[in-house]
Amino acid sequence: MSGLKVGDSFPEGVTFTYVKPEGDLNVTACGIPIKYDASKEFKDKKVVIVAVPGAFTPTCQEQHLLSYLNHLDDLKAKGVDQVIFIASNDAWVMSAWGKANGISDEKILFMSDSGLEFSKIIGWIKGDRTLRYAIVVDHGKVVYADIDDVPKSIAKSGAEGVLAKL
Repeated sequence: MSGLKVGDSFPEGVTFTYVKPEGDLNVTACGIPIKYDASKEFKDKKVVIVAVPGAFTPTCQEQHLLSYLNHLDDLKAKGVDQVIFIASNDAWVMSAWGKANGISDEKILFMSDSGLEFSKIIGWIKGDRTLRYAIVVDHGKVVYADIDDVPKSIAKSGAEGVLAKL
């Protein structure tokens, strides 16, 4: 598959791993990673998936995540139930990234696309990392999907770009 297009059904069998937030912002409190059945969960929610090349990397940290933190209420007002950041980092690194940014609950989930399994299915990878992209799934259907093809740009995958398409 080469990407996802508006109108496509979200693929079956997609899972991510994450450490469920439990209110503790201590980045050294590891937790136990669990599977998240995205295909099942997305059937009854409106979800924004945000893929980043890596947790704690400059553009991802300084621009990408910040855009979603600043516009979370705007996304909720447009009916978004969940924002999920994914990267090739493991679930512990993703959890630590959320905690380092003050996320102690499920307002934004930080998950691992372990082995790039999902990103490979849709063909949106570069080497051993995901491309920078956003996908909006509304009750199992893709309503937005795009890649930022300009280095360091979040024009299409940042919160502002996604909000403009909702």
